[in-house]
Amino acid sequence: MNNRFPRWTAALALSALLLAGCAGQKAFRAGSELAEQKQYEAALEQYRAALAADPNNAEYRLTYLKARDQAVALWLADAERAQAAGRSGEAAPLFMRVLRADENNPRAIRGLRAMERDNRHAQYVAEAQSAFSQGDLEGAQARLRIVLSENPGYPSAIELNGQIEQRRAQPRGASEQRLSEAFRKPISIEFRDAQLRQVFEVISRASGLNFVLDREVRGDQRTTLFLRNTTVANALSMTLLTNQLEQRVLDSSSVLIFPATTQKLRDYQALSVKTFVLANGDAKNVANTLRTILKSKDIVVDDKQNMLIVRDTPEALRMAEKLIALHDQAPPEVMLEVEILEVQRTRLTQLGIQYPGKASLTPLASDGKTLTLNDLLHLNGDSIGATIDPLVINANRTVSDVRVLANPRIRVLNREKAKIVVGQKVPNLTNTATSTGFVAGSVTYLDVGLKLEVEPTVSPDGEVTIKMALEVSNIIDRTQQKDGTTLYQLGTRNADTMLRLHDGENQVLAGLINDSQTSGGSRIPGLGDIPGLDRVFGSKTDDSQQSEVVLSITPHIVRPASRPQARDAEFEAGTEGSVKPLGFGDIPATPANNGPVVPPPPPSAPAAPAATPTPAPAATAPAAAPNARSGDGRLALRSSLMLAAPPAITPAGTEPPVREYRFALGNAPAP
Repeated sequence: MNNRFPRWTAALALSALLLAGCAGQKAFRAGSELAEQKQYEAALEQYRAALAADPNNAEYRLTYLKARDQAVALWLADAERAQAAGRSGEAAPLFMRVLRADENNPRAIRGLRAMERDNRHAQYVAEAQSAFSQGDLEGAQARLRIVLSENPGYPSAIELNGQIEQRRAQPRGASEQRLSEAFRKPISIEFRDAQLRQVFEVISRASGLNFVLDREVRGDQRTTLFLRNTTVANALSMTLLTNQLEQRVLDSSSVLIFPATTQKLRDYQALSVKTFVLANGDAKNVANTLRTILKSKDIVVDDKQNMLIVRDTPEALRMAEKLIALHDQAPPEVMLEVEILEVQRTRLTQLGIQYPGKASLTPLASDGKTLTLNDLLHLNGDSIGATIDPLVINANRTVSDVRVLANPRIRVLNREKAKIVVGQKVPNLTNTATSTGFVAGSVTYLDVGLKLEVEPTVSPDGEVTIKMALEVSNIIDRTQQKDGTTLYQLGTRNADTMLRLHDGENQVLAGLINDSQTSGGSRIPGLGDIPGLDRVFGSKTDDSQQSEVVLSITPHIVRPASRPQARDAEFEAGTEGSVKPLGFGDIPATPANNGPVVPPPPPSAPAAPAATPTPAPAATAPAAAPNARSGDGRLALRSSLMLAAPPAITPAGTEPPVREYRFALGNAPAP
């Protein structure tokens, strides 16, 4: 009984293995049939079932991996084509199918992330288009900036950004991005020799803005302003500019005013950090441009990732974006179609009679061993040996034609060198003797054959300038040294030139001819010199060797060189001391039925008291306020400020009301 139990256990285990093997084979055969029918997804399921039945079967695993790779490659190709065509609905299921087969496939993961990014970018572009239609250029460009920072080549974002740049009269400051509607209100003001704090008070009352003055800002500083049909933003900018002041927007309705000194700029001026990843430009060259144009100091260059990290003001970063966009352009590329033909012709002619050139007589020993003096004294016909060269009749002509053809097609970037070599490498041994007498040998290899070096330069007008160097070399002779080494004598023909061709224009360079004529032979003196009898009384050899190299080159521009558009080639760059543009540009203002701004009255007018701000009807033009002279003789100027009411509260069919404020500026006496 004890022996039967192990036998039954072994039999059951063997039966299970046999059943599993049969199931694995069945699934494997089914998978192979499905793979032949290009039903890869079902085939992979069968292969997985076969592996589950027999995990250690190497054939199953190898076949499964091959089928998976083949299916994944096919699905990825279809998915990427659909993604490139904008058919995300077709691409997404294919990428997911790839991940079901290979869950860690990097191309599928990148494809899904790219689709997610494209969808997000499309939403940003749609929002930017909506903002652009409503006149919110800053809001539109802020969304486009996100898109272009992640994908600089996004077509619709580039196009919309170009439309925004065309509409804008000049770049605006970065602070305007967060300005409220108060900064966009229309305004017309006139101040002559007014105190600075009074100017800020008028603008504050008119716009509702809050101004926080640094303790070093002189409120009693005098200023003069004459501005018509402008905005609060421009009026504030001109006030700051003419009084050496700067601003920092604290929130939607508060502005900090501080002196434009180096220390105050360090304390108050907002800085931002931005990272630029370059696709085509060189990070070091771009960094030098930013340091030269923007005077930026905080620039970090990452050569490994071709990346720049810049810390500067928002205005400087905006200009850096434009400069980097000019640098980071795909370089032009050209395809050079080259045909190199070398023709060698050899003509060798040997014709004539080669007579014996010499005859010799040799005394022979009588016993056939050693020649003795007695043998020399008794010479006869039997004891003298004669040697004479053979008589040879030559009638030979050898013709040889060798044609070497190379037709390479090489693709090269703009201003980069390309090299084409067709031939062989010949070893050249060089011996070097040291001071101890030891001789060391080194072997170098020389290129023998056709060698062409080209450097194209693609111009924006569709022409290609090619700097070309052609070298044709061949082995003329070989010399065997005593130590067994071989020295080669090389012949070389060189041609260096520079030519300018249109796209697709063919140019043939020929004339590199090497013509060698060699004539020699032997003849009987006197008789062989008679014309016409030189080949009867002698033999003559004529050797003619001629080789010619013909080069044909045709450039085909693959990626043309482009000039920057006018809006990118020229833009505002601030002043020598700052890249911040003057003013905020032409901000559209709501038209109003503004009455004339009250001009300064003539000096002879009588004094009048300061008026309290009172509303006036829209149709009534403000009356001229007379000047008032204070006790110390200073002139008090009365200025009027007109503000159009918001369009939302203007009744339909009526003119927008005009609010008039009068302020007495100076030390005018009370009425």
